[in-house]
Amino acid sequence: MYIFFIVLIICASFLMILTVLAQSPKGGMAANFGASNQVMGVRQTTDFLEKLTWGLAVAIVALSFGATMALPKDKISASNQAVEQAIQNQSGGVESPFQLQNSAPSSTPVPASTTPTTPTTPDSTPEGE
Repeated sequence: MYIFFIVLIICASFLMILTVLAQSPKGGMAANFGASNQVMGVRQTTDFLEKLTWGLAVAIVALSFGATMALPKDKISASNQAVEQAIQNQSGGVESPFQLQNSAPSSTPVPASTTPTTPTTPDSTPEGE
């Protein structure tokens, strides 16, 4: 059933591509359909193409929800486990930021610099220069 939904989504997507290409008012594919413009009129053709585009968009969203509901439960759990394992392998033992925030600060003091540093500013040049 899942594959059936995917096939319908792909078909609706290709139809939507063709419909959007046909909507170009400056000589897209709609310019090639001169006979249909004479029969139905230009305004009715654009209304039909616009409604068809919206209908295909709604159909793609509905079919996507249907495909999600039709996905077998064992494949969902296997996919979740594979994603979790990939995340663990990618981290490589690096702690998460949340673990770093909760850890206690280091008790070893940082040694102070033995040579004092004086800031050098342009105003502090010797007067003889």
